[in-house]
Amino acid sequence: MYAIIKNSKIPQQQKVIVEANDLGEKVYKLNEFISLDPLFKTLGRLEQDRLLKQSSIMFEYYEILKERISAF
Repeated sequence: MYAIIKNSKIPQQQKVIVEANDLGEKVYKLNEFISLDPLFKTLGRLEQDRLLKQSSIMFEYYEILKERISAF
């Protein structure tokens, strides 16, 4: 699970933390679907590739948000 728990002093920082938590949850669920749900394997190859690419980009975005939070 991707959870970031950190108290923030300013609202903008709190928004970034909430965004990271929400995105982390979505990345987790998407990766769970890709890895565990048999439905994924029934999708066409191009759709599977798009979902894998989406997961990768979402995770990269999540990592950037974590870096920003670390800099608070």
